[in-house]
Amino acid sequence: MTHIATVTTELELRLVVPGGPLLPVMASLSYAAADPWAVRVAFQTGAETDGTVEWIFARQLLTDGVARGVGEGDVRVWPTSSGRDHFINLAMASPSGSALFEIDRDALVEFLQQTYVAVPTGHEEEVVDLDAELAILLGA
Repeated sequence: MTHIATVTTELELRLVVPGGPLLPVMASLSYAAADPWAVRVAFQTGAETDGTVEWIFARQLLTDGVARGVGEGDVRVWPTSSGRDHFINLAMASPSGSALFEIDRDALVEFLQQTYVAVPTGHEEEVVDLDAELAILLGA
């Protein structure tokens, strides 16, 4: 089976500010067949030094969060709507703070669909040499 090596997209997320307007934040979502269980999200912070912050999520967490609330602790994902608009909420917490983002549901679903074209559910182990990865972890 041939796999697409990477899937990437740029999305404008909306940072939810309590008592204030939603703030647009650009994010780059990427998926690599070499790491088939993970999705990387790089947020552009606008900071002068190293203006991105990267988080890594389980692809399945984002997929499940499109339909129902999932996650606990540092990362939670759940669907919501406002009129005809449908969003996915992404709440993240770290020792340095927390943030809540709204993501356009259709844009996220389109990205996730492309990741499943790249590596379908149940085929992740076909693109990863688990023995080689284990050997690296064990220092062999």
